[in-house]
Amino acid sequence: MSQNVLLHAVNISKHYAGVQALRRASFDLNAGEVHALVGENGAGKSTLVKIITGAALADEGEILFNDQPIKENSPGYSKSLGIAAIYQQPALFPELTVAENLAIGRERSGPFGVVKWKERRRVAKNLLERAGARINTDAIAAELSMPQQQLVEIARALGADAKIIVFDEPTASLSEEDTQNLFHVIRELKSQGTGIIYISHRLEELSQIADRVTVLRDGQTIGTRKMADVDRDELIRLMVGRELSTIYPKRRAVLGETVFELKDFGSHSAGIRQINLAVRAGEIVGVAGLIGAGRTELAKTIFGLEPPDEGEILLRGKRIRISHPCEAVEHGIAYLPEDRRKHGVVLDLPISANITLASLKQVSGFGGMDFGKEKKIAMDYTRRLAVKTPAIYNSVSTLSGGNQQKVALSRWLMTKPSVLILDEPTQGIDVGAKAEIHELMMELAEQGIAILMISSELPEILGMSDRIAIMSGGTIVTVIDRGEATQDKILSVALDHNRNEN
Repeated sequence: MSQNVLLHAVNISKHYAGVQALRRASFDLNAGEVHALVGENGAGKSTLVKIITGAALADEGEILFNDQPIKENSPGYSKSLGIAAIYQQPALFPELTVAENLAIGRERSGPFGVVKWKERRRVAKNLLERAGARINTDAIAAELSMPQQQLVEIARALGADAKIIVFDEPTASLSEEDTQNLFHVIRELKSQGTGIIYISHRLEELSQIADRVTVLRDGQTIGTRKMADVDRDELIRLMVGRELSTIYPKRRAVLGETVFELKDFGSHSAGIRQINLAVRAGEIVGVAGLIGAGRTELAKTIFGLEPPDEGEILLRGKRIRISHPCEAVEHGIAYLPEDRRKHGVVLDLPISANITLASLKQVSGFGGMDFGKEKKIAMDYTRRLAVKTPAIYNSVSTLSGGNQQKVALSRWLMTKPSVLILDEPTQGIDVGAKAEIHELMMELAEQGIAILMISSELPEILGMSDRIAIMSGGTIVTVIDRGEATQDKILSVALDHNRNEN
């Protein structure tokens, strides 16, 4: 690894409306290095990146690029230096082609504004190849998958001669295969001398990709370590300032009657078949499997988002029919979807409106909304679930990922469900927020709610489940008890069945 220091942030401080976002934080990046930046939500990671990329100005401190101080930073100036950022949600123009997106900010038109289309496509093809992407240059950006959009963003950074690239939660919505492809591209960039700042809540992946890691807590730099010298447990201790043995606060559940049961259940359109599974009151049943195994499709079909066409659903022994989400809610079934920003919350609505959205009958009367009642209920749930916000009338978009998830969960708890389906309940949130969500799950189970939890994180599956249903090829291939389960056993079952099907 080169020791040529590309970037050095020294004693950076930043205030926002009385909140100290950064307190004399420091960070440095070498050429040809992947340097991970980690910390809980609110630790100061985003603020530090904004200052590095010129989107915000520091109150105190100094940023040096190639040993030269940056005196008046701005997005345009940082870009001219070769600093680029690729965020979790790619910032492409959706209606434009890949070639057009890659041309923006880089290409100069010919005489009379004439576009040289052949040259534009040639340059775009070259940049995509350098980024390891096989994408048609005439494809519309909105039609690309998330991994493809990220590769176009990387190609755009290469077109701007980026010397530093910031990756902010790049794998949050990627499959394992797409994650490994991205890591391959990052390693190629690293070999070319590019400096990579890598931000992720997925601590387990850092050992695969990072050379060093810096931990921020409460706006301060807690420490920088070589990645080879630190493990996940130590990173968690540094991030939260204490042992986090409560991240999986699983307690022995007192199980009641069978609340929810699927018998030979399936949906041809959703790609699931012959599902047999029962969940008892107070039980957390984890659903594990590889990407494409049918876990989310199962949740959607139970909730009426996909049409079931075989088998039956039993609720406390009585057969029910669900063809629409409204029917699921009426039967006491709640579903917290995987993508909270698209389907879990309405970002532009206030916190109060989000919480009551699935229970409007409870806060309406005489043909209108009872805003006083809505306020009381929203304040109660934000207090009970410890949602961190100055006011319940703030929009949900102002909240951290963990707090958005709590608001989404509040909405469904207000419906008083007897069955709660959680799809990736802690995806993209920090370890402290994960512990809080897990504790809420445990409390709900202790109240007698039957919980079906889908998760791609095997530690979460092992840490929170009473039993584990392993899916492959659209069906449940086996169910194992908590005491018998290991990561190796779950992966072995999922992989063996996946291999047999292919």
